[in-house]
This record gives sequence, structure tokens and C-alpha cells, in this order.
Amino acid sequence: MKDLLIITNYFPPETGAASNRIFHLSEGLQKHNFNVSVLTPLPNYPKGRVFEDYRGQFKRTSVENDISIHRLWIYASNSKNKLLRLIAMLSYSFSLIWFFIWNKIPETVIIQSPPLLVAFTSVLFLRSKKRKLILNVSDLWPLAAFELGALKKNLTYKILEKIEGYNYKHADLILGQSDEILTHVKSLYRNKSTFLYRNYPDFKAQVPNNETQTSEKLKIVYAGLLGIAQGILKLCEHLDYSKIQFHIYGGGAEELAIQDLIENKPELDIVYHSEVSRQELHSVLTQYDITIIPLLNRIYGSVPSKIFEYARLGMPMLYFGGGEGETVINKYELGWVANVGDYTELNIVISNLDRSKLSLEYRIKIQNIAFTNFDFNIQLKQLIEVI
Repeated sequence: MKDLLIITNYFPPETGAASNRIFHLSEGLQKHNFNVSVLTPLPNYPKGRVFEDYRGQFKRTSVENDISIHRLWIYASNSKNKLLRLIAMLSYSFSLIWFFIWNKIPETVIIQSPPLLVAFTSVLFLRSKKRKLILNVSDLWPLAAFELGALKKNLTYKILEKIEGYNYKHADLILGQSDEILTHVKSLYRNKSTFLYRNYPDFKAQVPNNETQTSEKLKIVYAGLLGIAQGILKLCEHLDYSKIQFHIYGGGAEELAIQDLIENKPELDIVYHSEVSRQELHSVLTQYDITIIPLLNRIYGSVPSKIFEYARLGMPMLYFGGGEGETVINKYELGWVANVGDYTELNIVISNLDRSKLSLEYRIKIQNIAFTNFDFNIQLKQLIEVI
């Protein structure tokens, strides 16, 4: 078996797309004759506080599904204060350096990026002619931060660009979750080896059913992180509720603000369900007419993994994020799109939805498209060939 290390900032029991993506990758490689180990912080996302069962520990090592998981100390924070966020990233970077010093590192290492500083620390300390470094890029930082309005193009931005470039330059192979990411990398390093590695899910999908409760109002559901990038609070404020009921599952930075909005404006037909497990979510989602996938702003390089997960469930989608994600929805006929940030158009699209296209037949069609085009195991075998 070939030893392989994965360095990531997110891993179960944390929830979310990043955690699921790395979990499936590690599990898939382990099943294909790799001896996989994972380096990750003590679980803390998205609350910004180490989970109760892991508090008071500097390190915890466990073996789960034959994978060795090393959970390292981190100063956990999801504060909006940039200094505290920086300290959190640096604390995990110091833990990584400590681990690198005292442990033998395999010749093949997959490094998740962002966070840029964590990736930089890993690339800087693990560079070796005998070692293959694979950078798994899920978002383009600092560009994504700029497009979200979290960063301005100042000195900090330029420093982060230098770090980004260093990471790309010294990685032997770059995995990108979108064609836009790979185009960006090639614009900086034309001859860099790249591989398109989408965030395809790996779970057993049930055949879609017709459990949606027919009512006068269209039942729209959002499930996922309630963070700044998703813009769910603003979405709640701008939807036209005359023909819809909006259901929300998830947690995050905007959670309390959304709950306050619901309490203070009961005329808005919004139902908040809090967080549920991924398995339970797969069961409840199919009860709704359509799911919405929004982004506050168009983010270059971003293709939400929800697209592939919901397609596997056979869920019709309303995409409100622009960019390559919109291209995927249109290309594979997975649902409807509205121009990102244009809430007037979004309400028009919802108002004009043809309910006959939300049928069981359409759901089965979407699921079959996912089985054919978004297969995790086919993609994994292609990845193994380039590793």
C-alpha cells in the first residue's frame, strides 16, 4: 500500500461541503490501496469553538475506517475580527510544524487550500524532490475574499497573492474544483500539472418519490451554511412570499439574525428548522418542491457542491449564484437560474415556474443525469492515475 497524507482544515465530525469532500476523498483512496492518514484541527467548525468532546486536548489520534486521523490543537475562532481569524490560522500552522518535526511524512501529500496560510505552511515545510505535493484548491483566495467584500486590494491582498503564487509554484499537481480555478492557475503557471476534481458526493441515493405536499404555495428549501457568502439573510428579506413558503436548514454566522427576522416579521412565510444530520437532510429535502442554491455575489472559481449532491437526490434546483455553477445547471438541465444579486428577476423566475416540470419524472431524469455525469468513483479512479 502507498502511504498518503491529507492535510485539511475541515473533517468530520464537522459538517459542510469541505468536510464531506475531504472525507469522501480519504475514504475513497483508502479503499483503492492507499494507506491514508489525515491531519486536521480539533473539530470546531462552524461554531468557532472546539467541540465539547475534544476540549482540553493538545492532540487526539484515532483510527476510523482504517484511516489514521490526527487532530491537532487550534485556537478556534469564527470572529469577524481579522486579527483573531489570523491567530486561529497561525495556531493550526504552528501545530502542523510541530507535527512535521516529530513525525515521518509520506512521500505523497494532498494539501487542502484555502486556508492559504495552512497550505503555505505545509508547502514550505514539506517541499522535497522526493515528495509529491498535491494542492487541492476549492476556492481562489484572495480573489474570492475580494469578491465577497471581505478584502480590499491593499498590501494585505498583495501579500496573500504572493502566498497563493508560492503555493501553486511549488505544488507538483493542482486539483481544482472548477475549470475557472484551473484557468486561473494556468494563467500564472502555464506548464503546471492540473486536474479537474469536482466535489461529487458518494452516498447511496434512493429513487425519488412524489412526497411533495401539493399546496397553493411553492415550497422552496435552502440547506447549508448560513454564512456571509451564501447571503441567506438578504434572500429572506427580498423574496416575494405571495406564492412561496421558504424553509431553511443549517447554522452559521447569520443564524441569529435570520431567527430575529422571522420573529419580528411573522408575515414573511419562513420556517427555520435548525441543523440536521446529512443523512436526515437527504430524507427531508425530497419533501419540498425545489431547492435554492444562492451566493451573495458571483465568486470566480466557485461551483457549489450542493449542485452535485442535490442532483444525486433528484432535486430540481433554482440557482442564484452566477459563474460556472450556472453553466453546470444549464448544461445538464438541472433546474432554473436567475442572475446573481438580481432579486427582482429571482422573484419573476419563481413566479413563472411551471409546476408540471416539478414532477416525479423530472426528478428521476435529474438523478439519472447525476449517475451518468457526476460519478465519484469514476472521477476517483481518474485521479489515482495522475497521483
